[in-house]
Amino acid sequence: MDNEIIQLVDDEGNEVNFELIASFELDDNKYAVVAPIDDNSDDAYILKVEQDENGEDLFVGIEDEDEFNDVVEAYNELMEEYGEDCDNNECNCNDEKGCNCSHNHEN
Repeated sequence: MDNEIIQLVDDEGNEVNFELIASFELDDNKYAVVAPIDDNSDDAYILKVEQDENGEDLFVGIEDEDEFNDVVEAYNELMEEYGEDCDNNECNCNDEKGCNCSHNHEN
């Protein structure tokens, strides 16, 4: 199961490839969790997804500390729910086509 690759521009104008780990909605806003592909660290970033005038997605940092904390908490709860589903065998993790889990499967 491959995650989507997106290309973002950093503060210095360099294009950087990121893997889209997850996306979710909270309070009518969309958020994305991304990780740099060419980085050997385990860093991931949570970005707010907004629309430009052409309807294209824009990924922006979350400036408000309270909003950021709420988003992190929502993401952690979401990941706990997915983990519980798999731990309780409520999904078919042996069949990639039938699995609704958010994690990658190694066969």
